[in-house]
Amino acid sequence: MASKLSGVLAGAKAEGRAALIGYLPAGFPTVDGGIRAVNALIEGGCDVVEIGLPHSDPVLDGAVIQTADDIALRGGVRIKDVLRTVREVAAAHPETAVLVMTYWNPVDRYGVARFAADLAAAGGAGCILPDLPVEESEEWRKAADEHGLDTVFVVAPSSKDARLAEVTAAGSGFVYAAAVMGVTGTRSAVGSLAEDLVARTRATTDLPVCVGLGVSDAEQAAEVARFADGVIVGSAFVKRILEAGEAGEAGEAGQDEVAGLDAVRALAGELAVGVRRR
Repeated sequence: MASKLSGVLAGAKAEGRAALIGYLPAGFPTVDGGIRAVNALIEGGCDVVEIGLPHSDPVLDGAVIQTADDIALRGGVRIKDVLRTVREVAAAHPETAVLVMTYWNPVDRYGVARFAADLAAAGGAGCILPDLPVEESEEWRKAADEHGLDTVFVVAPSSKDARLAEVTAAGSGFVYAAAVMGVTGTRSAVGSLAEDLVARTRATTDLPVCVGLGVSDAEQAAEVARFADGVIVGSAFVKRILEAGEAGEAGEAGQDEVAGLDAVRALAGELAVGVRRR
């Protein structure tokens, strides 16, 4: 039986387009505000959402997402808040695949089997684990399989073809192609490494290949959608919320959150148009 995530991606493919995948950290700017923000991504047009588990030492994330993680951690966010975010978003949008993106240490400390069970119970569709080596992933993959969760691994331009084959053989749902060297963040242009990485990855697997490389507008989304199965956007959404908060500091209480929700909803709408324009 196809997983929920696989079904959503297959549905986008059947429409002749790439899927739009949006990312926001849980607890940013608050737990309740973060839930509303993820809902806004879906209302704007995201097919899949990644809910980040904030981490004090992120190795993949750039300055924008690190700022959001710091706000969430200083606000006291815990794993239970991440799971609550998944639960409320999944309940409100049953047609959307809701993933958690997390570094391995919090999962290990929480308990591998417990985390898989609790994520599935909350309505989660899977987990993205950017720093878990495939060679050390058997315990997690077994627990995830038992609860119908997909495991998404990350590949990079530096990955050799043999390594791509190892990673894609172990993963499910889709392959996350981090198609720039370095940390995440919005960029002014789509690099040539992205298309090459997608082609090399596809040569090893039938899984969809979704690209994250700093897309921030509809034109870039359309360019990536031309060669990828999904377009992943995170920093641009976080930046919109941060900018709304800065603009609203002197205004009426609550205005900054409304502005932030409007901004991410509008950006999701623009990107949704872009992935359909390849």
